[in-house]
Parts: sequence; C-alpha cells; structure tokens
Amino acid sequence: MKQLLVLVLQFSSTLAVLKFASYYADHMVLQRGPQRAIVWGYAATIGDEVTVTVSGQEEVKVKVVKDPNGNEGIWKAKLPAVTDPGPFTLTASSSEGDLTLTDVLFGDVWVCSGQSNMEMPMSQVINSSAEIAESLKFKTIRIIEVSMVESPTPLEDLQSLAFQWTDPNEADVSRFSALCMLFGEYIQPNRNYPLGLIDSTYGGTPIEAWSSPDAIAECPTPNNTYLSEEEYLNSDIMYDGNDGPVMPRSPLDKYVLWNAMINPLLDMTISGALWYQGESNVWYPDLYACQFPAMINDWRKKFHDSSEKETDIQFPFGFVQLAPNAKSSEVGDFPAIRWSQTAKFGFAPNEKMSNTFMAVAMDLPDYDSPFGSIHPRYKQDIASRLVLGARAVAYGEEGVKFQGPFPQTFRLNNVNNILNVNYGDDIPIKVLNNNGFEVCCSGTSTTECADSDEWVAAPITDQDTNSVSVSVAGCESKSPVGLRYEWRTSPCDLRDCAIYGSDTDLPAPPYITKRGF
Repeated sequence: MKQLLVLVLQFSSTLAVLKFASYYADHMVLQRGPQRAIVWGYAATIGDEVTVTVSGQEEVKVKVVKDPNGNEGIWKAKLPAVTDPGPFTLTASSSEGDLTLTDVLFGDVWVCSGQSNMEMPMSQVINSSAEIAESLKFKTIRIIEVSMVESPTPLEDLQSLAFQWTDPNEADVSRFSALCMLFGEYIQPNRNYPLGLIDSTYGGTPIEAWSSPDAIAECPTPNNTYLSEEEYLNSDIMYDGNDGPVMPRSPLDKYVLWNAMINPLLDMTISGALWYQGESNVWYPDLYACQFPAMINDWRKKFHDSSEKETDIQFPFGFVQLAPNAKSSEVGDFPAIRWSQTAKFGFAPNEKMSNTFMAVAMDLPDYDSPFGSIHPRYKQDIASRLVLGARAVAYGEEGVKFQGPFPQTFRLNNVNNILNVNYGDDIPIKVLNNNGFEVCCSGTSTTECADSDEWVAAPITDQDTNSVSVSVAGCESKSPVGLRYEWRTSPCDLRDCAIYGSDTDLPAPPYITKRGF
C-alpha cells in the first residue's frame, strides 16, 4: 500500500557537522508536559557542548558522547516540560554550527503500527474524497510516515522516511494510515491541543517481526510450532492484497521491523500507541496470547528507558480486534486469534494487559472491498471505537463507556432447556437478531467442553435490558457445557451482530467458555 519512493536520510560519520536525528524536523510535534520531550542528534566532536533551546524556554546544555554503536558522536537533551501548544522555534548549537527547526508544536505523540489494516491509506476508505478534504482542516495534527525497512540488527536511527513531518496536505494524507489519521481527528476536539501521529506500518507482517529479542524470549516456542521456511513458502497460506493474493511474511522473520522501524523511535517521548495486526498470526493463536502482551510490555519498558523515563512505563496501548474476512459460514481462523488478542480474557484492559483498550471490529465486513475482503474500508467506525477507549483509558475521562456488553453470569434451566446469559447492570443491551450463540453439547461430561464435543446453534428466545435467554434444546440428551458467541471469522452482516450496548451501539465482543454452568 505504501509508496516505495522514500526520502533517504543518511547520517554518515564522514559529515563532521551537528545534526538532528532523522525524525526531528520543521512542523513536528513534541510531547507536551507534564512529560518532557527528548531531542537528540549527532556531532563529530566528542566532549563538545550542545545548547538546545525552545523559544521562550530555559536552554539545555548537554555533552557530545561517543556513540557505542558507531564511530560518530551523539547528544541527547531533555527539554523543559511545555504545555503551551506553540508554535515554537527549536534550536541546537555547538562549535560545529547551528540548527533551527520552525513551527514546532507541543501535544500528544501517538505511534500507529501493525500490518496492512493499519497501513491502509486514507485514499482507500469509504468516502475517501470527503474524508481527505476534512483532514485538511486539522492544521495542528502533524503526521510523519516511516518507510518500510527491515534490518537484521537494531538501528539507532530511521534509515528513511516516506515523508517528513507535515501538517495535513492532500498528497500526504492520501497515503497516510487512515485509522491513525481518523483517530487523531476524532480525539483532538476532546483534547484541544496538537497531536503528532507516526505511521510505522508494514503489510503482511507477523508480530514476531515487530518484537524485540527480549519480547520473543518471554514466549518460548515448542519444537515444530512454526512451519519451516520451505514449508511456509510451499503452503497455501495467503491473504487478499491490493494486487491479488499475497503470502504474509513468515513468523521466522523475527525482530526485523522492531530493529528498523520501532527501535529508532525509542528515544522520542510518546503519549501512546495504536496497533492493528494479527492476520499474519492466525495459525498460532495460543502463542499469540503470550506474544501480544509480551510485546506491549517490552515496548513500554524500552520506550520508558530510552526516553530517560519520560515516556510512561505503562503508556496507553490501543488495538483493533480483527475485522471479518471473506463471507462464509465456516468458523475459520479468526475467532481464536481474536480471543488471543485479549490474552483469552475476551476484553481489555485485563490483568495481563493493563492500560489497554480495544476496538471490536467483527461486525464491520466489507466483502466487496476492492482492496480484498480482509481490508474493510470502514475505518471510521473503528477509529470512533478506539477514541472512546482512549478517552476512558489513556485520558482517564470518567463516565465514558468504551466496552461492549460482556457476559457476567449464567443460569441453566434444564427443565425448560434455557440458558440465561446476564450482562450485568452497567451496560444495558439491545438485541438486533436471535442468532450468534452456540452451545457445546457433551455426552461424557457435565462440567467441561472437550474439543471432540459438538457445538449447536442456541437461538435467543427471550431478552430484557441486561440479559438474554438462549435455547439449549439442540443438545437433546447431551449436557450443555459451553457457550460461544459470534464465533466465526465473518459472523454477521455490517453492524448487525446480535448484541450491542443500547446506549453506546458498541458490539458485544466474541466470547467462549468451555467450563459448564
């Protein structure tokens, strides 16, 4: 999806001159207070003093030290906390020269990452022309796009950019992550200060590519977990891409995007991250349930440490639970990976994924998408749902409901073959149709659903404001021992799954329990 023409930024040690790192430029957004923004760059003279100043703020003096990963010198300054949005002029000066950045704003910086559904540009969403025109009105949202680059070793700085920091313009907005941009547009009126959005995405990539060695080490893989490279290349694992079927990158390609597209950003103080990925890991859902929380925790620690503890150690992390793919009544691969995206809790945040928020997208199919059914164009709905989570979790806004209804208790009536599913009093429900539930029927157990047991439809027979009753008559003489909801890759038509919050229109997420009632 991304244009491969890039602005190459070379930082050779042969250039004995003071320089900013690649992603410091005119029109950028630095993280606002109370956090303190980090600014860094290169110089040739070890021990030289660099003076960094934001107009109207106290200057900061730092020394040039030898880069442990190269031959040149590096300098790193922690600016004063700035809450005034600006614009400001940022200067750096030393015996090697003077640097000036203009039109620098202070606001919240969000990193948007993942594979093709986060990469999907604004030019490809529903009503794209109108959306692009609307984006141009948000002059204090600034955007930057990292080029798709891989590296076998960690890079200190970005090798190249698709485009440098800019305010919204038609050419760059058209190719920028739609979900990232729409999130910014929808959250900014609530925040009323600048936003900096960083698009660091790469289609068809597994979570292993975005994870550091430390994160990968948290989730040991048993022998034969993955296909071999040869088996992978000879398999029929495909997904719909812009130009026809595409084979995703192998999970054996570990670290390569972490090294090239995330590690270079660590020194920058950020507010939070947004993530849309998982399609390339559907074949290993149990492993993903460990990998995803491990990656989140590792990103948090490394951003925190590299920014001299200015990026919060628990910075908010929003993500999208996978949308549908091709229209089919088959269960498919997506239900299990959706469950694993929540570390098998079914909701976020949870005890393994603190300070996270999730946008459910299983009710947003786009079977006729010209970019493949795996790339739904309804990014506006997803952005709106993410913004609710950000308001509640990232910004601590009280009273914001950001989660759909989730089952709290069950009551089985064997006499009437009815299972009551109660959603609690906090989120009243509305029922759009009677489909979506299935019950597990066991002839050998009354307490647990085995993999060999049969799942049968359990239609909704009754409802009120906080519960539904479903029929378990399909089990006949067998015992109902499990329940699942919308457990299909493509479970319903557009915005037409069974259960929604009556006052939020947020869909109930997919659900499964195999432990009896």
